[in-house]
Amino acid sequence: METPQTRKNNLPASFALLRTRRFGTFWFASLLSNIGTWAQQVAQPWLLLSLGASSFMIGLDSFALGAPTFLLTLIGGVLADRGDRRRIIAVFQSIQMLCPTLLVVLLLTGAVHPWIIICLSLVVGVTDALSMPSFQSIVPSLVEHAQISQGLALNSIQFNLSRILGPSIAGILLVSMGAAGCFAISALSYLPFIAVALWILPRGKTVYDNTDATSGKQLFNGARSIIADPNLRGALLTVLTTSFLCGPLITFTPVLVKESLQGDAAHFSIGMAAFGVGGMLGAFSLLLISKAIDLRRFSARLAAVYGLTLVLAALNTWYWGLPVLLIFAGLCMTASNTAANSILQTSASPQLRGQTVSLYMLAMRGGLSSGSLITGISVHLLSVRTALIINGCLAVAIHLYTGWAWQRAKMTDKTLVSKA
Repeated sequence: METPQTRKNNLPASFALLRTRRFGTFWFASLLSNIGTWAQQVAQPWLLLSLGASSFMIGLDSFALGAPTFLLTLIGGVLADRGDRRRIIAVFQSIQMLCPTLLVVLLLTGAVHPWIIICLSLVVGVTDALSMPSFQSIVPSLVEHAQISQGLALNSIQFNLSRILGPSIAGILLVSMGAAGCFAISALSYLPFIAVALWILPRGKTVYDNTDATSGKQLFNGARSIIADPNLRGALLTVLTTSFLCGPLITFTPVLVKESLQGDAAHFSIGMAAFGVGGMLGAFSLLLISKAIDLRRFSARLAAVYGLTLVLAALNTWYWGLPVLLIFAGLCMTASNTAANSILQTSASPQLRGQTVSLYMLAMRGGLSSGSLITGISVHLLSVRTALIINGCLAVAIHLYTGWAWQRAKMTDKTLVSKA
């Protein structure tokens, strides 16, 4: 039984992982890589707006980044379970590094156009879909099984810390050097991560024996078995709803800032950094909560609050009210998604961890890309405020129902166990 003293010691025990050689080095390299990624993600929609792109084009760019998730993430999960993760990460991340490098060249030569940016986003989306399951399954391989939740929370902290530092750096670079500076930082940030991944991951293919998994009919049997589990399905549905309906808040924050609140690039970067602050607080909260807390209820409730926050952000007419709401949105999204990811990675068998992660990525990134495209159409036909209000109301309703069904499945499982 957990005591107050045990809860008190959870935090230093969790941060002790950062002092380990392999996890600590991986954490720091990932932080540098994500700082570059977020610097680019701040610069890219602002560059599109500067080139005269419409709200639909911004949504299309986000869709191009996430659309390959639908077709390729499950294949990426199979590669992670049965392939050489070192080679997968090194090859696809190297290809991805060429995209911001090319954008720097095009900006310096004045040859950049919106369609080129969208095409390069598609390339990044393809390489991400094939390599991210290998990347996301690294943490469980670096820590003990009992430490997976703490490892994922710490990894989420670095991701959201990069959400603060990346946009902050991007705001400075956009003013001083333009978008080219942000894309240059993004390109350079790939190098330490690729080097560390090659160091910490074992050589050769994963050793799980799945001799029947190579046939076309049975390739995704693992994914079907994961979805059939009510516990795992509930986690995936929560992440999917959050990404599809609430994720577009980040995609269309530049539209909110520029068109509705009459802000500039500096205001936009502040808003993105605020979301990162909230995300870091959300990840930190998972290190503080008792292990007795039901992560299913925790994830579902915070997801519903995120939907409500989306509505408030759309109704807000005061610029400095937006960063405050984005802090709260980042907290809810990160805590909810990380809790769901913890459920998935601690409940799934090691043989299916790559495919479990691929389904999580499909729900998160695929939901965001399709949600951004649909919301982009809504913004074009209605307005950015109206579109986000509709999304938020739908998210609250769906999350409340999903949370109820998730808890009902848990009670059913307990009843069956007690009868057995």
